[in-house]
Amino acid sequence: MRVSQYFLPLLRENPSEAQIVSHRLMLRAGMIRQSSAGIYSWLPLGWRVLSKVEQIVREEQDRAGALEILMPTIQPAELWRESGRYDDYGKEMLRITDRHDREMLYGPTNEEQVTAIFRDAVKSYRDVPKNLYHIQWKFRDEVRPRFGVMRGREFLMKDAYSFDLDKEGAKRAYNKMFFSYLRTFARMGLKAIPMQAETGPIGGDLSHEFQVLAETGESEVFCDPAWLERDILAGTVDYDGDLEPAFRDWTSLYAATSDIHDPAKCPVPADKLATARGIEVGQTFYFGSKYSKPMGAVVAGPNGEEIALEMGSYGIGVSRLVGALIEVNHDDGGIIWPEAVAPFRIGLVNLRVADEKCRAAADDLYGKLRNAGVEVLYDDRDESPGAKFAAMDLIGLPHQAIIGPRGVAAGTIEVKNRRSGAREDMPVEGFLARFAGR
Repeated sequence: MRVSQYFLPLLRENPSEAQIVSHRLMLRAGMIRQSSAGIYSWLPLGWRVLSKVEQIVREEQDRAGALEILMPTIQPAELWRESGRYDDYGKEMLRITDRHDREMLYGPTNEEQVTAIFRDAVKSYRDVPKNLYHIQWKFRDEVRPRFGVMRGREFLMKDAYSFDLDKEGAKRAYNKMFFSYLRTFARMGLKAIPMQAETGPIGGDLSHEFQVLAETGESEVFCDPAWLERDILAGTVDYDGDLEPAFRDWTSLYAATSDIHDPAKCPVPADKLATARGIEVGQTFYFGSKYSKPMGAVVAGPNGEEIALEMGSYGIGVSRLVGALIEVNHDDGGIIWPEAVAPFRIGLVNLRVADEKCRAAADDLYGKLRNAGVEVLYDDRDESPGAKFAAMDLIGLPHQAIIGPRGVAAGTIEVKNRRSGAREDMPVEGFLARFAGR
């Protein structure tokens, strides 16, 4: 994509309304624009990142055996009355009356909707277990929406829902999602630590918050430093096997948010305990028959007996993750995207657009990279080198390929690594061999 043809409304100054790094940089990098309080439009650069985050989430849900569906944003109030949550949920729920005076709501979550779907379709124990998930926009009418996409009113969320015959099966489903989450965040380059959590309005008696460590995190967290050395991607996860021993091993290491942490009961000595700030990016819940019993989600067992399904739900804040990624990956110059979620892998910079040889060399390289399937953003604007370098640092593409008169004469490209800042001159063919697999 050529910058001259792209929609990339960059801002030079920090917007006054942006209080945290991710909000400032997402606005400055032309990723989002505010529509109203806590509601944002995603522009091309931001949408590319959001789509890549969403795809990693999807791939890991599929890997764990979950089945993707799509449920509506607008739900009938009657379903929430069945579960007893309609009056309990509070003002965060946006309630709507349609032209026929039917009470509706903009879903803040989907336990009721998915339970009704499963209840109406599944009647026999032979059709469980199942885990259904979707990636859909949600709305919660926050009193004080702030921090950009980190705490907006409208947000993109992945929520999965497991259905099992008994507690043992439900725990197996929970364990699958637990490890799926560890893999999901690790693939994005994030260190996410699961911490025992309160279940809140979702309900249940088992829950973990997945906290990403960041200096700007909203919560204080405490953990065994051994957590920082663990790498879920170093091995494989056997989703068809018994994950309980592995679950117990991973959760044997201490980790807690400030809400739960009790220094007097902490098993890690105070001088060894790691203390940091955390951003919650996902949460898992096991809540048994909290929804299945009142909503009649039952199946016939092997002997014809009626069995209320055991359920769990599992959420990941997909749009929130984009903000969390920036909070963890930035410097004074701007964003530093991990390659897995970067909107483009390479930023190609032509320093002298008016120079025929520079233009020909940059156009040629751009064409070869595109033909090789490399995602490249080509800054072909007639701007100063300083402006182009500042723009590339701001939007944070992992690699910058810089073409100027000196390099063209020598047959080389200056390559800058955005994260380390390291620069090297590479022959054109060597560059293509590294980045285009030639």
